[in-house]
Amino acid sequence: MTALKRLLLIGGSVMALLASGCGSEDGSAPQSSETPVTEAPKVTTTAEAVTTVSNTTQHPVKEAAEYGKVIALTFDDGPNTTCTPKVLDLLEQYGARASFFVIGDNINESSAEVMKRAYDMGCEINNHSRTHSYMNKMTAEEIKAEIKYTSDLVEKYTGEPTRFFRPPYIAVNQTMFDSIDLPFINGKGCNDWEDKVSAEQRVEKVLAQAEDGAIILLHDQAANFQTVQALETLIPELQKQGYELVTLTELFYAKGIEPKSDSTPIIYSNCMQETNW
Repeated sequence: MTALKRLLLIGGSVMALLASGCGSEDGSAPQSSETPVTEAPKVTTTAEAVTTVSNTTQHPVKEAAEYGKVIALTFDDGPNTTCTPKVLDLLEQYGARASFFVIGDNINESSAEVMKRAYDMGCEINNHSRTHSYMNKMTAEEIKAEIKYTSDLVEKYTGEPTRFFRPPYIAVNQTMFDSIDLPFINGKGCNDWEDKVSAEQRVEKVLAQAEDGAIILLHDQAANFQTVQALETLIPELQKQGYELVTLTELFYAKGIEPKSDSTPIIYSNCMQETNW
């Protein structure tokens, strides 16, 4: 048995404690009341990265060296019983994995079944707040309550808490970084929450931004079927270009990077970035 498999067997029994939109989620600068001072992400050794990622049961993890070019497709604003299942159908068809940033108030008995399906497929369930409000206008206590509500519901239905956080509207301030013990994720978007952006335009924009280590920001809102249509082209085309479509945990692991989850004001759009944007 390899060292990695032993770690996975040990980690599989441990509840993961790893760090788990809309509006301006197009890769532009956040609406922030403070100017962040950015640090480069900490690079771990391979052994450290393996130990970190092994504390999860939801990812088909392999040795970091076995990954080639990787991209993380991420979806905001679910779960729901209309669009999210269609996204999952395509991921399943092409053997791809993704990360879903869910809104706590969108989780009910029916949508939770869809969320659990995503988890069981090896996808990752992350935190997009409870109410999708401007959290940079909240107190520290209100911020923590938003995160806890959603993470507790995710853990209730999947057995694991959320690992990453995407701020609604990518609106942040230092109080949020101090209050949320999860890595902050942005992404390279295509304004796919806007009906006027056609499926073809979404495909073109995403492919133009594709690069190794990139985080792609999309939405699985209840009626966002143009993004589903775009995925019919995007997923096989990205795979044709040699990208493996992975979860965020896998993305950082494959590159040997430990994402910041402390008070450091950094929001990732590529796991290898050395500046905030």
